[in-house]
Amino acid sequence: MHQQLALYGTSQYDSSIAPSYRNSACGPTTIYVILHYLNSSAPSINKLYRQLGGTKIGLFKWRLIHNLREMQPTWNIRTCSLKEALQEIDAGRPVAMRFDRYFSLQWQNKKSTFAYHWVPLIGYTIKNDALWLIFHDNGGPQRDSQIRQALYKDNVKVLSFVKITPQ
Repeated sequence: MHQQLALYGTSQYDSSIAPSYRNSACGPTTIYVILHYLNSSAPSINKLYRQLGGTKIGLFKWRLIHNLREMQPTWNIRTCSLKEALQEIDAGRPVAMRFDRYFSLQWQNKKSTFAYHWVPLIGYTIKNDALWLIFHDNGGPQRDSQIRQALYKDNVKVLSFVKITPQ
């Protein structure tokens, strides 16, 4: 089985983003990309960084949910399970996905794809009975965002998902 949304990614290192925000702009960049995909007007990534409560160490999930609900009060914005995240993909909606070794207390987990990173989850595939998650990686200092895949079983202990559904 394979499902992938045609979503255009953005680099958190784009020249339009304040240099002081770039290293920790993955959360606001993820929300920017998702809002644009859902045909919602989105503030700039710089403005989202401030409105969502971005910090030098990243964007806390509870803060993202709370502040995005303030911005979109009629939408269903909440933590969701893997099953719900995949159902969102099947329904044509991307999901905010966070890799986090730190707050999940998985510091020693060297198999996870990232130590800490927000990305738009845009699809999934099953290969050899293993679930692979497909996402935009939000770019790097010298490159655009790329579509990547991560093996779910290597990341299960560090992943969380935020469902963002217009009403």
